[in-house]
Amino acid sequence: MVKIHSTYDGSLRCNATHGPSETSLATDAPKDNEGLGASFSPTDLVATALQTCALTTMAIVAKREGFEFGAATSEIEKVMVADPKRRIGALPMRIDMPAGLTTEQREKLENAAKNCPVAMSIRESIEASIEFAYPD
Repeated sequence: MVKIHSTYDGSLRCNATHGPSETSLATDAPKDNEGLGASFSPTDLVATALQTCALTTMAIVAKREGFEFGAATSEIEKVMVADPKRRIGALPMRIDMPAGLTTEQREKLENAAKNCPVAMSIRESIEASIEFAYPD
């Protein structure tokens, strides 16, 4: 169990502190929802969580399987919808994969990303597609 403590600091900003590490981060309401957009919004953190979970889970699989994962990068887009209520509608993500992976390694990594804990926690009402781009 991990505890995270959050405080509302006013002006639509919050500060969250990760219990085990004492690391903190600020959130701010986005500009399109009455905020200043000066930091990650709570829904930005959902997108960030999905993206970093996919990359981390792929790295865990590569380490466990004994092959080099290399320098993968990712870009995710958070698409908000307003109907019937404001929410995340889609989280399309592209992962640029490292070169030199075998077909078997690619399959294992893609499966890991698609089934990372955050991906498995997202409601079905959010379309969370992943595109894998290989340099070779």
